[in-house]
Amino acid sequence: MDTGKFLQKIQVEDFYRDQIVHKHTIPLRKARFGKLQEQLPKKLLAVLERSGIERLYTHQVVAIGQLRRARDVVIVTSTASGKTLCYNVPVLESVIEDAESRALYLFPTKALAQDQLRVLNRYGGEGGVHFLAGTYDGDTPTSQRRKLREEAKVLLTNPDMLHSGIMPNHAKWAGFFSRLRYVVVDEIHSYRGIFGSHVANVMRRLERICRHYGASPVIAASSATIANPGEHAEKLIGRKMKVVSKDGAPRGRKHFLFWNPPVIDTGMMERRSANIEASDIVTRLVLDDIQTIAFVRARVISEVVTRYAREELGRHRPGLADSVHPYRGGYLPEERRTIEKRLFGGDLKAVISTNALELGIDVGALHASVIVGYPGTIASTWQQAGRAGRGSEEALVIFIPYNTPLDQYLANHPDYFFGRSPENAIIDPENPHILMSHLRAAAFELPLGVKEVEAMGEYAPSIATLLEDERELNFVKGRWYWRGKGYPSADVSLRNISPDIYTIVDETQENKVIGTIDESSAFQQVHPQAIYLHEAETYFVRDLDTEKKIAFVERTNVDYYTQSITEVQVKVDHEEKRQTWRLSTVAFGDVSVTSLTFMFRKIKFGSRDSIGYGKCELPPQVLETSGLWIVPPPDALAAVRRCGRVPGEGLLGLSNVLREVVPLFVMCDPLDIGTTVNSRSTGSPAVYLYDKYPGGLGFSLKAYDLIESIMEAALELIGTCSCKHGCPSCVGSPIPPFSQLDPDTGGKGMIPDKEAALVILHYLLEKEPYQPPPPERSIEIEETFERPEGKPIPVELESKLRAGLRRKRMRSRG
Repeated sequence: MDTGKFLQKIQVEDFYRDQIVHKHTIPLRKARFGKLQEQLPKKLLAVLERSGIERLYTHQVVAIGQLRRARDVVIVTSTASGKTLCYNVPVLESVIEDAESRALYLFPTKALAQDQLRVLNRYGGEGGVHFLAGTYDGDTPTSQRRKLREEAKVLLTNPDMLHSGIMPNHAKWAGFFSRLRYVVVDEIHSYRGIFGSHVANVMRRLERICRHYGASPVIAASSATIANPGEHAEKLIGRKMKVVSKDGAPRGRKHFLFWNPPVIDTGMMERRSANIEASDIVTRLVLDDIQTIAFVRARVISEVVTRYAREELGRHRPGLADSVHPYRGGYLPEERRTIEKRLFGGDLKAVISTNALELGIDVGALHASVIVGYPGTIASTWQQAGRAGRGSEEALVIFIPYNTPLDQYLANHPDYFFGRSPENAIIDPENPHILMSHLRAAAFELPLGVKEVEAMGEYAPSIATLLEDERELNFVKGRWYWRGKGYPSADVSLRNISPDIYTIVDETQENKVIGTIDESSAFQQVHPQAIYLHEAETYFVRDLDTEKKIAFVERTNVDYYTQSITEVQVKVDHEEKRQTWRLSTVAFGDVSVTSLTFMFRKIKFGSRDSIGYGKCELPPQVLETSGLWIVPPPDALAAVRRCGRVPGEGLLGLSNVLREVVPLFVMCDPLDIGTTVNSRSTGSPAVYLYDKYPGGLGFSLKAYDLIESIMEAALELIGTCSCKHGCPSCVGSPIPPFSQLDPDTGGKGMIPDKEAALVILHYLLEKEPYQPPPPERSIEIEETFERPEGKPIPVELESKLRAGLRRKRMRSRG
């Protein structure tokens, strides 16, 4: 594409108001080639030459050499650098040399497995390498499963199917496991957090089963660029890994723009919607016949941006309106594959995707990538940017920040982004909640020896004893045997916080299933009277059946969508440790987080105006996790009051900033942590920061250790923001917002106060006292924040009182 010509055109559009705040050009890089010590088999060489591959890049030569010598490797090079060939070559060599050889390919998504199957099938044909390869997942027809199990030389699947469908039935797979020579684990950077912690345990279970059948397969892993590829791979796989990271692939010139939506109010508080900016840019790219991918952070945003772009294209060139399509989780398999096929074939000019397309699915030669909102990590940002301009082609990347603290910090400090190394991937395989699930599954598969249990983590022996007490395990002659009922792996979802998955059914299409969603998301997105977006169409949610786990929707035509309003309460269950940090108390321990979705608001497409509210009658959700809490000294709160401001609103502003700043230090996604303010367990107002996973994953614990640096960064972010009263770029908007899945529509409850937050931070960090300007609004509500605590209500009594209130509400409705 001609990037310069496109940028000239877009800067004379009516909507352009100096949004380009930074330009960064990544120079072209030439290819570096190497030579294998041993020649490839003639059949394989002929297939590669037919595909246009005559020489191998240096990193491919190194990786193939290591795998030929039976050494486990992790390949860490740029997007589209030919990582797949690094493991395909030795696997295909083994197939040619030994007809009994088997290989297992693990991909994080079904779509990626399907894509890689297409790549493997290209090695067949006349004069090629002939072997049976197939995908084995939930979409595989029953008629094909036995054939793949018995005859497939290369089996492509995902950790979920390996965990719940293959390993529990390993006796049926004895022939496959006994001949297994290679295990490929692709895109390991995506195995972070809860998912990665589960997969690490799946890999250890796989190792046990292979050992049981006398096999010791070589591991080939691949990853996007992260800071700790070797450490992460070893923690994930459970073996020592050789890192191959010197990239020999060519790279085209890439133009990286930071496009900051313009300020639209005199108070320098509100910016034009990033979603609308994205739709404008996508529209112009499509009109210029530039095939584009836009990445967004939530399902609802993919639908909203698609809708905006289609409407805009309809005004300019109606025939192109259908050439823009959303792509996200929750689609049915046939829908996903149709979109991928249309994109690869060029029929689709733009796809608006969640991170479902961030991974290496081959969707053809895309020329532009639009990143709407910071993806949460620098590694993910580069991965999304790498989806455009594969090979030596020139490409355009446009980052559109939201009006949130972290996004605006990066927009105003581009040197920080371009000068910073990608983050560490963090997993915790020894999380007791996760470990217990896999101990049960492992014991079901094969009896567990004492040393095997000890190797699973320090909590493992105690968990095994607990399971014995619960009559699920039986300890006989140094081994634990499964004695429980059911199918333990079926009780565990590797990806979701909640094991409960809801089905979304369209009643206007004879109860056709149009998607799935986990329970926590269901309560926020498909509650009764919600507007659910699917393929840019609006659906009214008639009912949410929490017993059958079904959301019943009806297709409708409305000009608004909905966002839920959720109240969060935190209770300290056990304090593990505390420290006196300067003048404050900081503690860490086990907490219970209760979330109640009690209301929703209707948001008009385009203007984002609130046009109404509605009530939700849903049960509360309780998350038992780990967290830290900061209890400011009474003098800090008194200093805020002396300035005529409300302490609680300053603490809320601080909590909003911490949620955005912490990921820069503890290498997690902002969605992995939550923050709130209350005094339920401390007797005085406290700021809580907690992991959004059962049992915690170590994010808040790392924040506890780095509290000084984190608070200094929070002060810098708030203090350098140019707004007058607080805005979404620092403490949050001073107009009452609510918790939203769409960053365009604000933060959460109360009214965060920037000036009060600065007073508190200056006091906590023992800096010169900060004197804010007098408040411009009345603070008569101050006394309502610190209400008397009273005697705690016993749990049983509280449950009865709540049940009585629910019965009263039901009577009032009926």
